[in-house]
Amino acid sequence: MNSVTQDAVDRRFMARALELARQGLYSTHPNPRVGCVITRGDETVGEGWHVRAGEPHAEVHALRQAGEAARGATAYVTLEPCSHHGRTPPCADALLAAGVGRVVAAMQDPNPQVAGQGLARLAAAGVTVQAGVLEAEARAINPGFIKRMEQGLPFVRVKLAMSLDGRTAMANGESQWITGPDARRAVQRLRARSSVVLTGADTVMVDAARLTVRAAELGLSPAATALATSQSPLRVLVDGRLRVPATAPFFAAGPSLVVCTQPPTDTSAYQAVNAELLALPGSGGQVDLPQLLRELARRGANEVLVEAGPRLAGAFAQAGLVDEYHVFMAALFMGSSARPLLDWPLAHMAEAPALKIVHMRAVGDDWQVIAVPAPARPV
Repeated sequence: MNSVTQDAVDRRFMARALELARQGLYSTHPNPRVGCVITRGDETVGEGWHVRAGEPHAEVHALRQAGEAARGATAYVTLEPCSHHGRTPPCADALLAAGVGRVVAAMQDPNPQVAGQGLARLAAAGVTVQAGVLEAEARAINPGFIKRMEQGLPFVRVKLAMSLDGRTAMANGESQWITGPDARRAVQRLRARSSVVLTGADTVMVDAARLTVRAAELGLSPAATALATSQSPLRVLVDGRLRVPATAPFFAAGPSLVVCTQPPTDTSAYQAVNAELLALPGSGGQVDLPQLLRELARRGANEVLVEAGPRLAGAFAQAGLVDEYHVFMAALFMGSSARPLLDWPLAHMAEAPALKIVHMRAVGDDWQVIAVPAPARPV
């Protein structure tokens, strides 16, 4: 087989492995989403994907399906096979024991405990190894895991809902519902894929927000819904002055983390509702948001979804902590007295941060715009 043909074959099977990896979109936290395809010639003999942390990795599922056909076969994996003992044995060892002759990885594992060691172990044992096939696509599946491993921070999305005139709530705080049911389903899926859903005191008090994943609103197949609801994201409330009472609906929805600047003397009310208190004082009497993100990453959070009002969302934006904005835009005007999208005072056009729109689509009667911070403009 010539190199051009082999490259096409590699890309085809890796594309299938990526498709398998995406099946773990809602359930692998804090592990990465990984898929594996094992082939002999042009025939697939085994497939697998990582379902949940603590359960077998993608390679193990594929090897079990392949059986003896794995000997001398090629394994396509969306992430370098692990080489260390975690909750499961090393996948590199499993591939060697099965007698696989070639391993193609989409990308090297950013985990310092692996970081090339898995491929090196395979190569040292005589296995032909290759990395970098559809790497950009593989990285896009695991932005949070990669960022956490490389920078010690989670990937942060900010979800915003606004009218055509850029308003998020009426002057009295009324905001339900700006967008329609299709947009709300999209938001539910964003929550389900996240390790953490984070909000502020204003949102919890004004909207009686609970920030839960609601199975009936996901709009997924029964199997995908079961996976998406098999583990709940950590709900985090940023409440610097502890204004939200423990009787709020937010606390009735399950365990939570409340981040403040100074813990109270008596924490019994929070203990009674299974809420952990974390004090992270920052400048100006506000919660230290960068330190909060580092702490969430330390706890294994890959992706954080911020669903907050203009003040807290604006604080994340001003601090340069946002990786991706998801703006849901409804076809209505709310007027000049309504609240703005972000609390971010800017005096001059030169101060306006540039964004790059990477995706736009209709969701029912609304529109979803995904934008990322653009590189700094040249002076």
